[in-house]
Amino acid sequence: MPELPEVETTRRGIAPLIAGNVVTGVVIRDARLRWPVPSTLPAELCGRELLSVRRRAKYLLFDFGAGHLIVHLGMSGSLRLLAPAEPPGLHDHLDILFGSRLLRLRDPRRFGSVLWHEGEVSRHPLLVHLGVEPLEEAFSGDYLYRITRGRKIAIKQLLMNQTVVVGVGNIYASESLFRAGIRPRTPAARLSRARCDALAAAVKATLDAALAAGGSTLRDYVGSDGNSGCFQLQTFVYDRPGEPCRVCGQAIRMFRQGQRATYYCPGCQK
Repeated sequence: MPELPEVETTRRGIAPLIAGNVVTGVVIRDARLRWPVPSTLPAELCGRELLSVRRRAKYLLFDFGAGHLIVHLGMSGSLRLLAPAEPPGLHDHLDILFGSRLLRLRDPRRFGSVLWHEGEVSRHPLLVHLGVEPLEEAFSGDYLYRITRGRKIAIKQLLMNQTVVVGVGNIYASESLFRAGIRPRTPAARLSRARCDALAAAVKATLDAALAAGGSTLRDYVGSDGNSGCFQLQTFVYDRPGEPCRVCGQAIRMFRQGQRATYYCPGCQK
């Protein structure tokens, strides 16, 4: 599933090319996404200028002034910028035309969503309970230390709780814990202030590295230019069970945690 780096990579790819432009056409080919695409979308968007494209957690927020288009890529979705004459494929469900540029949503599994919201977008039910952004100043060792006090949940599962911190999915949680030298099963409350500082820094470093690599391509995800991200080729522990640790040489281990595969190095992580 596309996580924060993949969504931010998409935003950076499309925003400079369509922000400030006016919507000249909207085509809904298949409205059957996670929630139905509003049939009123062409009437809402056509003739409106796109003011900006922002990201909140794994949601893309297209600001049209009178309202926001909220887009989630689901498990397999991607937004691509194409020439207007580019013929649609089987899984191309939505086109938004900005004059000479076409923004197309492709979603083979149809778990994504496209919603229209008028009013304060941060109060939308999908956004109102989201936690802090991991790349912003609010996410710090101090914040982690405060939020982990009295919590027995394993630290990896806490990192993936979207009401605590957003966008840190399975791959990035595993990699961040490796960088910080913390085992995934460690109860959150047992982390010292120093280890919280290290973990917050590791999360930021991991996400920055993923952004530099264009995200991770797992299954269907590609960026707005149709190219694959390559962060998954740089991982220290994720999806490397039995392989030697790139730092200490011990074999990487895997176990199931919260129905997800979790990877760690028994030598580097304590």
